Amino acid sequence: MTQTARLMDGAGLAGRIVEECTSRAAALTESTGQAPCLATVLVGADPASVTYVRMKRSRSAEAGIVSRHVELPATTTTKELVGAITALSEDPAVHGILLQHPVGEHIDERAAFEAIAPEKDVDGVTMHSFAAMSFGLPGFQSCTPGGIMRLLDAYDVDLTGKHAVVVGRSAILGKPAGMLLLDRNATVTYCHSRTRDLSSIVKQADVLVAAVGRARFIHGDDIKPGAVVIDAGYNAGNVGDVDFDSAKTRASLITPVPGGVGPMTIAVLLAQTVDAAERQLGPFSVGGDDWGIFGAAC
Repeated sequence: MTQTARLMDGAGLAGRIVEECTSRAAALTESTGQAPCLATVLVGADPASVTYVRMKRSRSAEAGIVSRHVELPATTTTKELVGAITALSEDPAVHGILLQHPVGEHIDERAAFEAIAPEKDVDGVTMHSFAAMSFGLPGFQSCTPGGIMRLLDAYDVDLTGKHAVVVGRSAILGKPAGMLLLDRNATVTYCHSRTRDLSSIVKQADVLVAAVGRARFIHGDDIKPGAVVIDAGYNAGNVGDVDFDSAKTRASLITPVPGGVGPMTIAVLLAQTVDAAERQLGPFSVGGDDWGIFGAAC
């Protein structure tokens, strides 16, 4: 009898997270007179980026989060972008900042990310946030890795001692995902474009995170029987980085594409925006112990 993996319903879990965010946002607005505010920054008019930002702003509004949109021309310089983000970082009415990437090859994207104040880095893209993730300290997680961890928790995946293989090493997905898994006592292997004999390493994974950005890159024959498969890829044709049909006959748990990791990314963004607003407007808004390293940094 052929095994069929249990689907990890990211859309359902994301819906519950957003519902909780909506209640928290409403309570905060009532108690302080100020709604959580997420500022989105878009450079240029890339169709995919425009669509993503519009979707994020729409989801924010549904959750009771105010959106402030900053749209800059494609000719914007690094200095101009850093200036715009710095102004948002210094604005007390803005609680979270999202810089939609990519921003254009002529711009120093890292410099732009670092202009985001740590306490407003709700997308988890700064070096400060990466350090917090790496050391298990208070801070914001990169949204997709954070969503992955919430999915694993929702399905009671015990990571202690498990071999987790992350295929991909981007600064906002692969690398932080590995650090979060390591913090939960998994043994982590990173794989990338120069990894030799990738197939043999993937076959060892108790937990596989596919984040390489290539359609159906990982096939079912490479999945360890009973493995948990997290497909964080999204490619043309609504397909992920894992060949779903062949992988589902080997895995015990698997995320579908769409409906798996994607909805969780936005849910975590909204949750962290409300977190940021609560901290900035609440009793710990001026460097309290509850904010840990952020209290010292601000």
